Amino acid sequence: MTQQPFNAASLRGAVDLSRLASPSPAPSAGPAGPTAGMPRGAAPAGGAPQAPAGLVIEGTDANFTELMNATVRVPAVLVLWASQQPETRAALDLAVDEATRLGGRLQVISVDAATTPGVTQALAQALQLRGLPFTLGLVGGQPVPMYEGVPAADQVGPVFDELVQVAAQQGVTGRVELGESADAAGEPGQGEAPDEPALPPLHQQAFDAIEAGDLDGAHAAYEQALADNPADEEATLGLAQVGLLRRTQGVDLQAARAAAAADPTDVEAQITVADLDLLGGHVEDAFTRLIDLVRVSSGDERERARTHLLELFSVIGSQDERVRKGRTALMSALF
Repeated sequence: MTQQPFNAASLRGAVDLSRLASPSPAPSAGPAGPTAGMPRGAAPAGGAPQAPAGLVIEGTDANFTELMNATVRVPAVLVLWASQQPETRAALDLAVDEATRLGGRLQVISVDAATTPGVTQALAQALQLRGLPFTLGLVGGQPVPMYEGVPAADQVGPVFDELVQVAAQQGVTGRVELGESADAAGEPGQGEAPDEPALPPLHQQAFDAIEAGDLDGAHAAYEQALADNPADEEATLGLAQVGLLRRTQGVDLQAARAAAAADPTDVEAQITVADLDLLGGHVEDAFTRLIDLVRVSSGDERERARTHLLELFSVIGSQDERVRKGRTALMSALF
């Protein structure tokens, strides 16, 4: 992982949902200085729009990595806007409306360019932004380009629906536990979230740890949940996903790929790249890499590749069609 939230390489191969919407022209602010031309001290548009409690999180330079890590469990939509350009706030309002409609299946991350120079610069460079606002999906810590500007409201829904489908395909199916909005108390039909059971205590502990960037703590919580109930499928899935994040944390992508290319029989090098592929959403590539390794290896190395492939299957989930196909291909490689 690089220290910046994204780089250009991280966007190659990303799912691009921008084709589903035809946004209106973005405001004229350039990405290098989104608030240029605005008078200093201009009144901001205020914080995030009123929404069910827990739906909207403010992204900052300090917490951005933690918010990225949290998208391994709950997908998110990041809206980059500028409080000194009140018209850009409309993109945030749209995102909140759609996330509310989806009942917490997406979290909204509000990033105000006026107060987050580090994140804003990284996004501008990685995405080659032409202006603000810009809306980006985040699934499993990876970017999913959506749209720039402020599309018509009837064009936004299909984009959000597609993002939820992309997240489900990658096994990211958690939800935000929503509360009542601050301005809707006592007003039925406004800001109400669907009734959902609370997470079991250990699951909530793991979720909170992921949000705080404490992957070791999340791992321990899921392990305890499985010790208490070995049939807990959600804990099995969560443990596998956290394990993937721990293994890839701090890994240099280019160096890892170079090592794997230099020695196709190096089991550990191939496993590392398979992990990175899976984290980047290239599920079939990750499976194929390890299946090919099983096919050409033997002994302990073959068993190491096989068992790691089974772990990657558990990251995605047994109901996923790609896992079913992967299991069939693995059986063919073994026999």
